Amino acid sequence: MPAAIVFDVGSTLVREDRYWASWADWLGVPRHTLSALVGAVVAEGRDDAEAIRLARPGVDVRAERRAREAAGCGERLEESDLYPDVREALGALRALGMRVAVAGNQSARAGELVRALGLPVDEVATSGQWGVAKPDPRFFAHVVDLARAAPHETVYVGDYPALDIRPAKAAGLRAAHLRRGPWGHLWARTADAALADWRVDSLTELARLMGTGTGASRSVG
Repeated sequence: MPAAIVFDVGSTLVREDRYWASWADWLGVPRHTLSALVGAVVAEGRDDAEAIRLARPGVDVRAERRAREAAGCGERLEESDLYPDVREALGALRALGMRVAVAGNQSARAGELVRALGLPVDEVATSGQWGVAKPDPRFFAHVVDLARAAPHETVYVGDYPALDIRPAKAAGLRAAHLRRGPWGHLWARTADAALADWRVDSLTELARLMGTGTGASRSVG
C-alpha cells in the first residue's frame, strides 16, 4: 500500500457546477450557454477560461475576477460543493495509515477555503501558493515534498489525464485517474489516462482498492 495520497481539487473533490453558474450570472449569459462553451473548450484541450472569453469577447478575465471579488461574488466553497463520497473516502484512507493531502491548480484563496471545510486531510496546498501550476514538473516536486514520502510511494489522484496523470507518472509518482467531471469523462480513453495505476469512477472505489492492496488498473467501459 502506498504511504501517501494527494488529491486534485476541481472535479475530483469539488463539483464546479455552482462556480460556472455564478460566472454565467456575472457575465449575463444563460447558464446553459456558458456550460456548453466550457464543454467545447474542454473538448479542444483548451484552458476553461477560454469559455469566458467566448461568452464575452475581449474580456480581461483577471480583471473580471478582481471585479467579482470586489462585488462580493468571488471564490466560495461550501459543503454542498463537495462530491458526496469525499469525506468518507478521505477518512477511510487516513484510517489505513496513509498521509492524505490536497494539491491542485487553484488560487491561494481557494486553498484557504478548502482548509476551512475541515476535511480529514493532513495538508492542503495550491498552485497559487507555490507559484507553479500543473503540468510543470516543479508542481509535482512540491507534491512529493507535501506527501513526505518517496515518489513511488505517493499516489496523485486527478480527473484530467494530461494535467494530472501523465506529469505525475513522469515525476515518478503513482497515479489514479478519476472518471468524473467533463475532463475525466471526455479523456478517459486517452493514452494519458491509460498510464494510470488505478482507474476508478469514485473515491469510494479508490479507498476500497487501497484497503485491499489492489494495484491493477481497471478498464474503463
